[in-house]
Amino acid sequence: MGTYMIRLVASSMFAAALVAASAVAQTTPAFKMSGAATREEILDHTLSAYRGRSARRENPQLLGSVTCGYQGWFTCPGDGSDRGWHHWGKGGDFRPGACTIDLWPDVSELSEAERYPTAFHNADGSPAEVYSSLNATTIDRHFAWMKEHGIDGVFCQRFAGEVRGAHGLYHFNTVLNNCRASANRHGRAWAVMYDLSGLGEGETSVVIEDWKALIGRMRVGRDTKDKAYLHHIGKPLVAVWGIGFNDGRRYTLDECVKLIDFLQNDPEYGGFAVMIGVPSYWREMERDCVNDPRLHDVIQQADIVSPWAVGRFGDLEGAETYANEVTRPDLEWCDDNGIDYLPVVFPGFSWHNMNPKSPSNQIPRRGGKFLWKQFNEAANAGAKMTYVAMFDEVDEATAIFKCTNAPPVGESTFIDYEGLPSDHYLWLVGQGRRLLRGEIPSGDALPPRR
Repeated sequence: MGTYMIRLVASSMFAAALVAASAVAQTTPAFKMSGAATREEILDHTLSAYRGRSARRENPQLLGSVTCGYQGWFTCPGDGSDRGWHHWGKGGDFRPGACTIDLWPDVSELSEAERYPTAFHNADGSPAEVYSSLNATTIDRHFAWMKEHGIDGVFCQRFAGEVRGAHGLYHFNTVLNNCRASANRHGRAWAVMYDLSGLGEGETSVVIEDWKALIGRMRVGRDTKDKAYLHHIGKPLVAVWGIGFNDGRRYTLDECVKLIDFLQNDPEYGGFAVMIGVPSYWREMERDCVNDPRLHDVIQQADIVSPWAVGRFGDLEGAETYANEVTRPDLEWCDDNGIDYLPVVFPGFSWHNMNPKSPSNQIPRRGGKFLWKQFNEAANAGAKMTYVAMFDEVDEATAIFKCTNAPPVGESTFIDYEGLPSDHYLWLVGQGRRLLRGEIPSGDALPPRR
């Protein structure tokens, strides 16, 4: 989501999951993305690509869960997206000195068909490889990791400014379907989260039109076979991120009111619980937030409020201060106003390759102590659920999926997992879920890993 200023051998069960994912990928109808493709052609393709297989009997609930944001925005030349090195490189180029990522994904478990060689090189001289979010097998692998480590699921990011174009629509519809199929296969949860960043005044209508297609053509949140779709207070859930920030956004609060009302109450496309992503300091309307009392009207209209915490503090003391000054009073306000509250936690932060003036490893992970402190503070404050930013965002180095301790060498500078196992943060987020549910005691020390 967003930017800082706002955002080797598998087990037999895991191998079986990958075989199943490959079967789905192979049965997906052939489709060649091009600028000439119509919106209807793209929707028809992504609709037919979905197979509603479920490992659940009932839909999962947000309360009591630990979910992650899932960007799914990475593409590679030759993956069928026709988008090149989307979100890997700068200006269409992905090479040493021209990249936007600070963490390098661990691709050692990926099959040859899932890996894409780059112009970067490992210490032994071999080409460094990355993955594409359009690969159904790779997405299925990610959901298998979630299941293995006890992570409930993801909010599948849907970037409103991108889905209005043919290439963006094909890309994010493909990711949506891959997430939906894999969430059902592995008994995980998923839901749609719209990111409004980049929309102009009057352009929240883009979300409304896109949502009509997701409901009308793809039955998102309506398909009775989709037992993985996330629910809240008895309703399917949709999130809208980017309301009330003071960073010059041109869409208005009045537009946001109409959008939330549409998602909640439209007779044909509504009936959803709505979560909104807002600035950290929404309650007092200061710092990262617009100074407009109308924002509180918008928040009271929503079912869940989730303040964006990434970059708002950078050490253990700051995490504790944030919990005392923001999380606890926020929870009290929400309790008084009948709104649920979803705090955001994050493992660390770095975006040096995207913004060279920013230092590398700007917010260190401290072996997981930084993230664990936030889980403890949220649980002790009384939070009933948490949102982890993010599952796969290597751009800002907030990813919790498997990343390598041996990134490429050369002109670009990368951070790593400080020598810890590549699944360390997957495991730690799973422990955060146990903490939230009262299954393990709170404490500053990381739980022992057996």
